[in-house]
Amino acid sequence: MIRVVVADDQQLIRAGFAALLASEADIDVVGEAATGAEAVELVTRLRPDVVLMDIRMPDGDGIWATRRIVADPENAATRIVIVTTFELDDYVVDAIRAGASGFLVKDTEPVELIRAVRVVAAGDALLSPGVTKRLLGRVAGGLSAVVDTETLAVLTDREREVLALVGHGLTNEEIAAKLFLSPLTAKTHVSRIMQKLGARDRVQLVVTAYETHLVRTGWSGG
Repeated sequence: MIRVVVADDQQLIRAGFAALLASEADIDVVGEAATGAEAVELVTRLRPDVVLMDIRMPDGDGIWATRRIVADPENAATRIVIVTTFELDDYVVDAIRAGASGFLVKDTEPVELIRAVRVVAAGDALLSPGVTKRLLGRVAGGLSAVVDTETLAVLTDREREVLALVGHGLTNEEIAAKLFLSPLTAKTHVSRIMQKLGARDRVQLVVTAYETHLVRTGWSGG
């Protein structure tokens, strides 16, 4: 069973998400929270697999709650999906940096919400390439023009190429095709990059790709 906590200060949205997920045979909604503090308390007590986290909540918003949850080593297996609207782009990026494993918009189709919970519970990150690039592109516009060479120095040239493609939202299979690799080799490269950079998941690799400007400049080696 995938154990889920739903955190949203709007009761109607919270109840709707909970009812939808609870109707699935492999998903168990173990708790609901209306505030950030309640979300942290529930996760600490219940250790769910996935948290659907609203951003704007009283008594500690979703970003604060995400940071608190991720900072606790006991919550290492818990994945957080931010549920938001397009108007909250900057907050979403902050939440991803805080350790969220992905995000959904509140008008997501029911089937996509269910799929998202399963994907994140399986240990993958929830990436919607178009929306991800839109969000992080706004952040990239405000970054320094200087490439973070210290971060890139720990990666091989091939790993820098792979990281750039991850930043563009490509899957392992798409990266393999682009670089004429096997899917397994592409997956291995991504795993090694995550280990070297201390990234929690693929979403944080996307952030790093933007922060180091790989997605805008690519990497030609040298």
